[in-house]
Amino acid sequence: MNSSGPKNSMDKGERIAKALARAGIGSRREVERMILAGRVSVHGKVLKTPAHLITSLDGIKVDGKQVELAEPPRLWRYHKPRGLVTTNNDPEGRGTVFDHIPHHLPRVISVGRLDLNSEGLLLLTNDGMLARWMELPTTAWVRRYHVRAHGQVDEKKLRDLALGTSVDGVVYEPIEARLERTSGHNAWLTVALREGKNREVRRVLASVGLEVNRLIRTAYGPFSLGTMPRGMVVEVPSKDLYQHCGEVLGDPASGSVAAQTRKAPNPGKWAKAKPKPTRPGARRSTAKTPPKPQRGT
Repeated sequence: MNSSGPKNSMDKGERIAKALARAGIGSRREVERMILAGRVSVHGKVLKTPAHLITSLDGIKVDGKQVELAEPPRLWRYHKPRGLVTTNNDPEGRGTVFDHIPHHLPRVISVGRLDLNSEGLLLLTNDGMLARWMELPTTAWVRRYHVRAHGQVDEKKLRDLALGTSVDGVVYEPIEARLERTSGHNAWLTVALREGKNREVRRVLASVGLEVNRLIRTAYGPFSLGTMPRGMVVEVPSKDLYQHCGEVLGDPASGSVAAQTRKAPNPGKWAKAKPKPTRPGARRSTAKTPPKPQRGT
C-alpha cells in the first residue's frame, strides 16, 4: 500500500498506537508499551514514541514481523440464550457464547457482555476498535431491556431512577424504568440505560425492592433484537454498519488510516465457534435455529 496520495485527511496521519490496536496487535496501551520496549519499527528504524503518526501500515514491523492488513470490519446480531457465559473459556466448565455461535463465523469479540442468566441481543464483531468504541460511555448508546421482576412496584421510585442513583457505593447514571404490566407477583418493565456497568439492571432494581428473574436485552444503540429466535446470528449489512459507526470506521473510500488498518483476529484473546459434530452422512448446517422465545408471565 502506497503511503503517498492526494492532500486529504490521510496526509495528517494517525497515531501508530491507535492504528496497530485496530490491526489486532493489542490494546492501545499494550501497543504503547511495546513501542517503549523497542519492539516496533518503521522502515527499519526502531520507534521510540507512541505519538508517531502514520498514513499506512507500510514498513511497520512488530518483533521483526510485518504488520498485516486485516479483513474489513463486520458486525453480527446474536440472540444469546440463558445459561451461556460471555467469555472465551469458563473455568467452571459452563457453556460459553463462543461454543454455540455458528462455526462458519470468523474469530469474533463481543461488544460488552450479558451474564449467565441474561438473554437477548449480544453484538459480535471482528474489529476490536469498533467494539471498544461501541462500549464507551462517550458513545452514549442506549441499551434497552425487557425485564420481569418479583416484588411490589413503586412507580415513584422507578421514576426517581432517572435522576441517577447509588447502590453500595457504586454510582449509576440516570436510568429510564417504566412499568408495562403486572402478572401475579411479577411485573414486566422496560429499562433503558447508557452505561452498562456489571449487573447494573439487577442491582439498581434490587435497590427499589424488585428482584429480577428474567432479563432480555432488546436493543443496543441502533441495533435491535427484533424477532430473531434464540441462538440465531444475523450479520448487520455493511451499509448499516457504516451508517451508524462511520465515526470510528472512517470512509472506506477515503484512503484514511482508519479505513486501511482493520482489526485482525487475535487467537490468544478472541474466541471462535467450535466445529459442531455431525452424524456420518448428515449435512452440516451453518446455523442452528432454536424455537422462538416465549414471553414469560
